[in-house]
Amino acid sequence: MVTLRTFSPWKPIPAAAARLPFDTLRHTPLPGIDPTWSHLVRAKTDDGERTFHVLDTGPALAARGIEPTGTILAVHGNPTWSYLWRGVLAASVERAEHGNAWRVIAPDQLDMGFSERLSHPEPPSADAPSYRRFEQRLTDLDGLMDALDVDVDRPLVTLGHDWGGIISLGWATRQRNAVDAVVSLNTAVDHPTGEPVPPALRAAMAPGLLPGSTVVTDGFLRVTLALAEGGLPKDVYRAYRAPYVSRLGRGGIGGFVADIPALAKHASRTVLEEVSAGLQQWDKPALLIWGPKDPVFQDRYLADLLERIPHADLHRFEGAGHLVAEDRDIAAVLFTWLKDRFTPQEYSQQLSSPAPAAQVMGLGEQLEAMTLSWHKDEPASVDMTATGGPETLTWEQLKSQVDSVAAGLYELGVRRGDRVSLLVQPGNSLTVILYACLRLGAVAVVADAGLGLKGMTRAVRSARPQWIIGALPGLTVARALGWPGTRISVDALSERQSALLGTAASVERLLRSAAGSRLQDVPMPSAADPAAVLFTSGSTGPAKGVLYTHERLGALVALLRQQFDIKPGSSLIAGFAPFALLGPAIGATSVTPDMSVTKPATLTAQAVAEAAAAGKATMFFGSPAALRNVVATAGALKPEQRQALQRIRLVLSAGAPVHPDVLDAVQDIFPQAELHTPYGMTEGLLQADISRKDIHEAMSTSQAGVCVGRPVSGVQFALAPLDELGTPAEQLVDPADAPGVLSELVVSAAHLKAGYDRLWYTDRQSRRDTEKGLLWHRTGDVGHIDADGRLWIQGRLQHVISTPAGPIGPGVVETPVDALDQVARSAAVGVGPAGTQAVVVVVEPVDGANLRVGSSPLAQPQIASAVREASSGVPVSAVLIVDELPTDIRHNSKIERSRLAAWAAAVLAGEKAAL
Repeated sequence: MVTLRTFSPWKPIPAAAARLPFDTLRHTPLPGIDPTWSHLVRAKTDDGERTFHVLDTGPALAARGIEPTGTILAVHGNPTWSYLWRGVLAASVERAEHGNAWRVIAPDQLDMGFSERLSHPEPPSADAPSYRRFEQRLTDLDGLMDALDVDVDRPLVTLGHDWGGIISLGWATRQRNAVDAVVSLNTAVDHPTGEPVPPALRAAMAPGLLPGSTVVTDGFLRVTLALAEGGLPKDVYRAYRAPYVSRLGRGGIGGFVADIPALAKHASRTVLEEVSAGLQQWDKPALLIWGPKDPVFQDRYLADLLERIPHADLHRFEGAGHLVAEDRDIAAVLFTWLKDRFTPQEYSQQLSSPAPAAQVMGLGEQLEAMTLSWHKDEPASVDMTATGGPETLTWEQLKSQVDSVAAGLYELGVRRGDRVSLLVQPGNSLTVILYACLRLGAVAVVADAGLGLKGMTRAVRSARPQWIIGALPGLTVARALGWPGTRISVDALSERQSALLGTAASVERLLRSAAGSRLQDVPMPSAADPAAVLFTSGSTGPAKGVLYTHERLGALVALLRQQFDIKPGSSLIAGFAPFALLGPAIGATSVTPDMSVTKPATLTAQAVAEAAAAGKATMFFGSPAALRNVVATAGALKPEQRQALQRIRLVLSAGAPVHPDVLDAVQDIFPQAELHTPYGMTEGLLQADISRKDIHEAMSTSQAGVCVGRPVSGVQFALAPLDELGTPAEQLVDPADAPGVLSELVVSAAHLKAGYDRLWYTDRQSRRDTEKGLLWHRTGDVGHIDADGRLWIQGRLQHVISTPAGPIGPGVVETPVDALDQVARSAAVGVGPAGTQAVVVVVEPVDGANLRVGSSPLAQPQIASAVREASSGVPVSAVLIVDELPTDIRHNSKIERSRLAAWAAAVLAGEKAAL
């Protein structure tokens, strides 16, 4: 806390004393800045000629004979200066050689950075005109751009951050005939006068504290710079402070804070409202780059921007905050976006997917078809998790409840395109609510509790739903953590509970009061409408929202029915939430077993048997972790339970490769079933398929990794071969031309994701295009495709080990090591610099096995020798033992190898490290 009495009282700063000597700029170390970019420019403003300090790459490009594609005008906020844009400036020069040349002009606003200082005859306050106003800052840009030699025949793009964001956007709306696109980092273009200012800013704006915290001391500056993720490097920190080391240079910081037009009577409020309204008419390209951890420009300001510019592209850098330009590489996003928008021949926006494998039926059409046939009185959904025992809905009851809930939600105000977060456990209630949302054309947001509170919060705030439908635990968390959206409970609540949770209605009461006939005037959603945002497991970074349209979900349903010959009347035990939700769409009874959906390994053989008996099940889907526990608990099965399992004709498992030994044990439990391990991901739930028999045949060829079968109908694969450091090639290769070559697998299909939600750059980077004009998805999985067209997975791209002999996927080592008698699971990780990494194998022993040397994590010599002998000829530098390998929460199958690699490196360096 700043103690003001230790500083001199406020004294007026005359203009002459306030002007910084520009000579200090030449002697100030500024890492990342080329001195040739730095210029002083005299420009006419509304109060006379002023001197601006400008960083400009135009002369540097001209000296190299490069004609820029266009110009970027980059405007900083408070209390930063043009130094904020050094990464963009450097990238403009570096990328110029590759045909993506943009001149970047980054001025220091007056009274900021190394631009001219102004007179401040009194402390800055909202009532005294002793500082630069919003209107003046807009006209300052007019004068500056007039003074600079900017090619008006080439594209002009504005870029801004903080208050530079709204200034650049405001200038663009006034100069809409000249500006071709806008880009903004964290900013705000409106603040309702009745809402409080964010706490992080409120203290600095208080009249009694404003001078002391912004000008007399450098408190405001220090607090802002501390917002960088992990802290700024010392030399960068010093560079940001360089123009503001004295109170003589900080007048503009206080003036900027005083000019925040939060109140209706503020002198700059009229200009703010003009800019805000002008953005609603902006019909040119727009890009928003956002750091969600910003304590000042919070997500409500982003939501406001998206309402004003609904066509804007958005990329959220999860984990980044206010200084997103310091936290992340924004230049990569910016220049990729500019290249797509202004050199479209480089990236076609008209890519297509292969034709769907089978005729696509709308999800609602399947319910209609089942209720108009003899199946209407048959079970559609059986919930084994219900409190009072199994609960069954017939097809007719399911459709009736779906229509009733849809009608009720419509009366509440849920409309086509609205986002609805579903905080409901799999079971009958979730099925009804989901299909009601799909009927209305609302977008279901599904982020399961396996992400944990932190991951769930990040996912919900990313998707920004207008509605939340949840059971009591979910709504309690939503209220406590301030998740956005109008809340609706599943069960009817007492008045007191409803008031505490802030709910507007309950699904139970909607079922009692609404009539499905009211849906007659509500049109069905179109094929291209968004249908759902499904969040990934988060096992390879922050969970990503995967956007599906009705057409793409329909294509997935059609493929599942064709691939596994699912006929109406089939019954599916779904030990994996997505398949529980797809059950009714494929015409199968969906049976939810008694298990914790966030912990697949809690599924027991007894629970599967009880579900099979209750739902007369013919199919079972479980994750690899679930299958292992089913095998582990099979010894307790009763004769009648084993009898129920003999009716199962198809067992599916996906989410991670399944070892053949596990499948053999599963086959003993389901003796009449055909076992399949389909390959897919949240971005495309089915890409390839293989049976147990075919796995054994494939594994006999002793190829590296785990075989996941051949592409299913309608799916095409391509390869991006890895170089010596494990980097995939940009040019795709036909699998027939590169059998056995270690590559990233790239896929195209009609049922793939429509995109990543609000992650423009992630989505752009996940796509590949070729001369075929197909839309390709980079899976992030590495492996090879053999001469017989079979896919072999060796792990994830980020887990590739780059050894001196070349890159290897961890699966090359793990698959044979996992087959050792005393090994439950293993993980191969790389330790050391890229290109010279040593292979370390971390082993989880089977229950009861002690494989350590004493209390250390080192493996006993005999197990270390066995691991090295089994490792497919790969030199293993060390073998370590852990009680349990760390896995992601959702699958309990995907090993966190990055975490293991850091731990192994510490252990081998002789450090005490906790896993």
